[in-house]
Amino acid sequence: MSDTQPTPTPSDAAFHTQSVEEMVAAHANHEAQELARVQAELATLQAKSAELADQYLRAKADAENARRRAEDDVVKARKFAIESFAESLLPVADSLEAGLAIKDATSEQIKEGAQATLRQLSSALERNKVIAINPAGGTKFDPHQHQAISVVPSEFDANTVVSVLQKGYSIAERVLRPALVTVSAAK
Repeated sequence: MSDTQPTPTPSDAAFHTQSVEEMVAAHANHEAQELARVQAELATLQAKSAELADQYLRAKADAENARRRAEDDVVKARKFAIESFAESLLPVADSLEAGLAIKDATSEQIKEGAQATLRQLSSALERNKVIAINPAGGTKFDPHQHQAISVVPSEFDANTVVSVLQKGYSIAERVLRPALVTVSAAK
């Protein structure tokens, strides 16, 4: 057995050369197709990126506009919140002025006018959610709503309201002014 290889003939070399050229051309064609695919994918991704960037900028602008509108609404609410309250107090002022305009009013007329004006004022306060804190005698002392002015001996249990010296007021469950009260002493 011989270890020699057969010598290639010219036709074998041409076949081999043509085969390598075809392989190189096929590889180049494959590379060109792959490059075209990657470029198309890149263009698609760039377009998607631009679209997302545009959406982001629009969303950011919308959020900023919403924030500005909310701030404007808060400013307007603060500015005009007292308007409703002021409107409800105008009849009270009118009644006081009308009462003072009467030259020869009797003490009974003045008292009736003051009571009517007080009813108007109480109604205006209630419409605007300003609620009186006026605990009845024997009510448990609540330091969140009451302010003890003095401690007095009483038939009530210890730490209960004996009397109210001045009403308190709250608005939306927030104490504007606590009720000034006397509290029963421990026995």
